[in-house]
Amino acid sequence: MRLSGLYVITEPLLRDPIEGAQLALEGGARIIQLRDKQATTRQLVQTGLTLRELTRRYGAILIVNDRLDVAIAIEADGVHLGQDDMPAALARRIVGEHFIIGVSAETVEEAVQAEADGANYLGVGPMFATTTKPDAGAPVGPERLRLIKQAVSIPVFGIGGITQENAGAVLAAGADGICVISAIMGAADPKEATQRLVAVLAKRGL
Repeated sequence: MRLSGLYVITEPLLRDPIEGAQLALEGGARIIQLRDKQATTRQLVQTGLTLRELTRRYGAILIVNDRLDVAIAIEADGVHLGQDDMPAALARRIVGEHFIIGVSAETVEEAVQAEADGANYLGVGPMFATTTKPDAGAPVGPERLRLIKQAVSIPVFGIGGITQENAGAVLAAGADGICVISAIMGAADPKEATQRLVAVLAKRGL
């Protein structure tokens, strides 16, 4: 599975995760992440099983945010871990080699450590100011992504405040793809918004 292109993260406060994922997949998204900070474990599993069917139908990748147990239970393709979540090295020991592990990184040091711990890709950000994640730090900008990309050999995704208008700057810095939440989940027409971002990526062969 190629880790590149448009990576869409669900946000139930903006749109029903299943509806949003369906429209994003129709528009050409390659990776869907199930992210729901308010849901119970049972709710995450139920939503995740539906998303698993959807992503398989479209040949896309399903990642679960934070919850390795849920990712394993629903047979997702992988898990995404933040700096305060389970260490990637421990997750790798649990799941083995044939499971995608993504890690959030804001600095070169965090990125290098994540790769050493067995991460398959990095989510670097926030690129720009964002209101979707209240706990996000100050924007790191495309230049930080460029430095991280030079320091690691795994795919790097930019995340945080990315829109159709500024996505080009993130890709020019060397990103293998972009992660978005509100640009799709908060759009009036998520499918069209996805298609527009996919077109921006396609210009760079992603």
